[in-house]
Amino acid sequence: MTDQSPETTQLFLTAAMPCPYLPGHMERKLFTHLSGRRASALHHVLSDNGFRRSQNLIYRPACEGCNACQSVRIVAGEFAASGRFRRVLRCNADLSITVRPTTATVEQYELFKRYLDSRHAGGGMTQMSYQDYEYMVEDTPVQSVLVEYRLRDHPDQTLVAVALTDVMPDGLSMVYSFYDPDLAQRSLGTFLILDHIAQVRSAQLNYVYLGYWVKDSPKMAYKAQYRPLEVQRGHAGWCRVED
Repeated sequence: MTDQSPETTQLFLTAAMPCPYLPGHMERKLFTHLSGRRASALHHVLSDNGFRRSQNLIYRPACEGCNACQSVRIVAGEFAASGRFRRVLRCNADLSITVRPTTATVEQYELFKRYLDSRHAGGGMTQMSYQDYEYMVEDTPVQSVLVEYRLRDHPDQTLVAVALTDVMPDGLSMVYSFYDPDLAQRSLGTFLILDHIAQVRSAQLNYVYLGYWVKDSPKMAYKAQYRPLEVQRGHAGWCRVED
């Protein structure tokens, strides 16, 4: 497949399907393939314009008469942890954190399945086989890593959370994360975001990309808690989310 540049990229439009976030709405997506030597550059340019990567595709919503799905990112350097966030950090101080290549393991897959069966029962991803999981993790044309979180003091160093993360020129993009559903008291989903903020700050980068935020969707409400938060508004670029 030939290399693509932003100027020569072909975009495709999906058929309309029921929206998973807003009942009664239909969604369509604009997408293209990431391939060749320029995949990373194209990934960054399109991400900066509100697109999101999934394996070797990059997409953004293109729904008729609706722009509720908006790409958001945390301004890591200005983030100040609230009391609740500090409690989450203390609760998870016993976790070891390891950044690994994007190589799937059975251990990760078993945790992934437990997470989906508990948190997203009935969703399409619950049918994913180990090979499907392998594709999700390993089929990436850009710089990506897996971040593993383990119980440091446990005899078998139990794996409790994993984040599939893209490394961007200006920060980190959290593609997908999952964690042990039996450890709800740890607020692991929150901790993973807080850890990515810390990693971005340590690397002297700027942003943690959180994907799409739908203001009126309860599933997405948690993203508004991380401030300062910027939202991509098309021609207006990235704008601060106001209270």
